[in-house]
Amino acid sequence: MGHSAPVWDYRAATEITKDWNGVDKIVLRSPRGASARVSLHGGQVTSWRNEQGEELLFTSSKAIFKPPKAVRGGIPICFPQFGNCGSLEQHGFARNKIWTIDENPPPLSPNDSHAKSFIDLLLKPSEEDLKCWPHSFEFRLRVSLAADGSLALISRIRNVNGKPFSFSFAYHTYLSVSDISEVRIEGLETLDYLDNLCQKERFTEQGDAITFESEVDRVYLSTPNLVAVLDHERKRTYVIRKDGLPDVVVWNPWEKKSKSMVDFGDDEYKQMLCVDGAVIEKPVTLKPGEEWTGRVELSVVASTLCSEQFDVQRGMGF
Repeated sequence: MGHSAPVWDYRAATEITKDWNGVDKIVLRSPRGASARVSLHGGQVTSWRNEQGEELLFTSSKAIFKPPKAVRGGIPICFPQFGNCGSLEQHGFARNKIWTIDENPPPLSPNDSHAKSFIDLLLKPSEEDLKCWPHSFEFRLRVSLAADGSLALISRIRNVNGKPFSFSFAYHTYLSVSDISEVRIEGLETLDYLDNLCQKERFTEQGDAITFESEVDRVYLSTPNLVAVLDHERKRTYVIRKDGLPDVVVWNPWEKKSKSMVDFGDDEYKQMLCVDGAVIEKPVTLKPGEEWTGRVELSVVASTLCSEQFDVQRGMGF
């Protein structure tokens, strides 16, 4: 008689503790040993580790972990504004606020919870927020970790206001890489992009992949829902799948800008790359009662497996 495999208790794999500022953080675990950490400060994923315990997200050694300052690294959420393309502070206020745990969220599809450890968070505007951005909203965020270690973020933003409002958005994802000069991005070739280093002028990507030898700050437009970031030295590929997020931000500050940022090490640009699923060029407009959903899933595969899989999946329309 064979023994049946133990059933993984996904609820028990979700642990709530406090950080050194007394802010709740949630640890998600998978049965094979992957993990993710989410802080109620900003609703921000601050860590994502694979089964070997290797950190997959970059966080600066000089990051400031004290609200209301946003943490330099992980996955900050840019809402209701990306960058400086509006009247609010850089990247909006969601990444600076203390979120709450949503005990009774509206249901998502069964695929978004089956065999995953997850947490649901909620952000509503404070009186202070309404003074600078006078729109009532409910922002629900689910962060989930699947059995294979892939990380998913699902944002649902509902207009509970009496009038329409518009917003831009990004999952500002800091990926940890071995050496930026050894990294390339596939899936954005031949696309148009807005170059933030040239007053948002529009260009067309010429290379067969994006590589890095100087500062890059671009918004790629009308992008496919599958993008790959290949790290040659680690023989590791990040696969980014997204939905409801037509744009992709690619950012590396390089040497000069790194030295101007107080919460970023002078040479740390070599070990990081931001590749964000985003809505920037054409902001989302919600009528009263309407809801928008944007999701991203991050997974890691060995680079030797990736090119063939990537080509097949792109051919299938992912």
